[in-house]
Amino acid sequence: MHKLIIFTDGGARNNPGPAGIGVVIKTEEGKILNKISRKIGQTTNNVAEYTAVIEALEWLKKSSQLSSASWRISCHFYSDSTLVVNQLNGKFKVKDSKLRELLLKVRILEQEIKVNIYYNVIPRSQNSQADLLVNQALDS
Repeated sequence: MHKLIIFTDGGARNNPGPAGIGVVIKTEEGKILNKISRKIGQTTNNVAEYTAVIEALEWLKKSSQLSSASWRISCHFYSDSTLVVNQLNGKFKVKDSKLRELLLKVRILEQEIKVNIYYNVIPRSQNSQADLLVNQALDS
């Protein structure tokens, strides 16, 4: 089984405020397959964090990396958002209606992709590449 390693981050300045996302998708050997950095308008940190996960899932859905049935893949997401990871893993309830909408979108994409997906919390210090992409989007 091959692993894709996906680092996601989202941030909003002044929360809510101008927001951006950062995503880095790598092979388990460390080869970068894609980087995503973009502004997403005015929103909250949590919405930005979910949006980064959704953006990564949408890329995976379109990716030729997954369309080849000759090899099996698992996708390992890493985020520094304890709230979002625990909501995605079903450990925390989703009380906010906007986040509930985004969680539903994640679940639909997970079903469409049909690979094993794992969500993991990491310290912010280990998420520097995705964090840099958020800040580049916000500074552009």
